[in-house]
Amino acid sequence: MDNVTQSNSPGIILVTGGSRSGKSEWAETLAANSKKSVIYIATATIDSADQEWQARIAKHQQRRPDNWETLNVNQDLDLVINQALNTQCLLIDSLGTWIANFLDLETNSWQKITDKLLTSLENTPGLIILVGEETGWGVVPAYKSGRIFRDRLGYLTRQIGVIADTTYLVVGGHVLNLSVLGTPLLGERGK
Repeated sequence: MDNVTQSNSPGIILVTGGSRSGKSEWAETLAANSKKSVIYIATATIDSADQEWQARIAKHQQRRPDNWETLNVNQDLDLVINQALNTQCLLIDSLGTWIANFLDLETNSWQKITDKLLTSLENTPGLIILVGEETGWGVVPAYKSGRIFRDRLGYLTRQIGVIADTTYLVVGGHVLNLSVLGTPLLGERGK
């Protein structure tokens, strides 16, 4: 286990990877090892008619320790992050399901929400662990909503990766610390 998995200092950790890669499990490991009070932030909109979705949610719930608090926050992540204490670890799972709640917004409205999120992350005294899906490694979606989702998620993941203290990629059953292995591609935030 490296230093970050045992750290209890404030900061931002981004965990990204493909479907079923283990990214949520790795983020949960980081949160459990933080020695902080963990608040699990579930970002999905719950659809009780979708049994397969309910099964996915139940699987995530079964892995979480009983002493973790769970909040369902499908829109105002910035408000929750702004209230975080330095004794807390917020585990936000996931950016993709959060973004899906805003696909109908025009670009300018979406950018305002993104800016508020990034500002809250940059100013938090707590430890924030975010899980983000990698969707841009496949074909370009044939539908406009798919392209909007993919582009918004890819760009937001990039922006968070730039300000994160540590970024992990979970792929092929392995966790890679991109902050050690890679070079950040710095650029103007929001552009």
